[in-house]
Amino acid sequence: MSKKVLFLLGPNLNMVGLREKNIYGSETAESIDSEVKQWAASLGMELESFQSNSEGELISKIHSTPGEKDAIILNAGAYTHYSYAIRDAIACVPSVPTIEVHMSNIHSREEFRKTSVIAPVCRGQISGFGKYSYKLALYAVKEIFDKEV
Repeated sequence: MSKKVLFLLGPNLNMVGLREKNIYGSETAESIDSEVKQWAASLGMELESFQSNSEGELISKIHSTPGEKDAIILNAGAYTHYSYAIRDAIACVPSVPTIEVHMSNIHSREEFRKTSVIAPVCRGQISGFGKYSYKLALYAVKEIFDKEV
């Protein structure tokens, strides 16, 4: 039975490929999403993508995961650094492991980006590998479930 993973993207991540190309590259959000879906399928996972610039929509999506999804790969964008509401939403669903992911190395950027308020309730954090951060997160999800068998 394939694992179902929610690929959840926060604010401004729909603009990847257009914004700050020196940080995020020139590939579009759509092309990266397509590639992440292919990687997931190659690992035997079903991937549902959801992007929103709205904190409430992201929280509702997290709340919907128990019984529907086996894991969450979350790039919360700027919400990473100050959204206690998203942090609490992740904490509300402890049966669904969440991997925090960032394309850029948040620890080498502006000072405010070095703090993640969601990290303490996530299974782990991956950052700094561009779109490949998402691939690494898929491998982390696979490892979590391979160890449970």
